[in-house]
Amino acid sequence: MKAEEIIRTIETEEIENLRKQLNKADLPEIYVGDTVKVAVKIQEGGKERIQPYEGIVIAKRHGGINATITVRRIFQGVGVERVFLIHSPRIASIKVLRRGKVRRAKLFYLRDRVGKATRVKQRFDRSL
Repeated sequence: MKAEEIIRTIETEEIENLRKQLNKADLPEIYVGDTVKVAVKIQEGGKERIQPYEGIVIAKRHGGINATITVRRIFQGVGVERVFLIHSPRIASIKVLRRGKVRRAKLFYLRDRVGKATRVKQRFDRSL
């Protein structure tokens, strides 16, 4: 076995263990252009609550256990982007609200657009 194969087998075992521990067996297939709602666990003082973060996935990076998505939303007229580690224990759930029809792997051009120009067409051939 080569080093890459060994690393890949260890990563798949770790991903399965994380999904069992964190009840993330129903993690959806996420594509660039999708509108998602990410439930993030926030700790304030001694209390923990879940805060939803809804926006468009503008980038996906890495793979396996290190997979991340960049989610962009407009909040009070200002664009806010957050990078989420998909298999992090801080993420309670990810739900796909809308499938986007895009022709790019990265949607960084949305940063320069304002208002209705930031809309992405909806895709109907992939299920939610």
